[in-house]
Amino acid sequence: ERVPAPPLSQLRDFLLVYNRMTELCFRHCVSNLNYRLLTGREETCLDSCASKLVHSNHRLMNAYVALMPSIMQRRVSDYEAGAAQASQNSAQVASAAPTALPGAG
Repeated sequence: ERVPAPPLSQLRDFLLVYNRMTELCFRHCVSNLNYRLLTGREETCLDSCASKLVHSNHRLMNAYVALMPSIMQRRVSDYEAGAAQASQNSAQVASAAPTALPGAG
């Protein structure tokens, strides 16, 4: 079975997070641009930095996934309450409006 591709917005969000992480770690860890290869210290720093950011992102996503059902349920309840109120208001307006003018006909 084929897995559907994620929406473009999810891909965009992932790339933004990845680019931000790369920039943060690079600025924090790479201090000398005179050499083509990373020093051992820079490489260790980059590995540690990226690992910490990936780990924190996973924890954030786990929290988001855990909270999302209750957020969605609250939105549905709010929407249903708003729709019921709009329906009630519409019914009140319709019952208050005169149906025919006296003496017309």
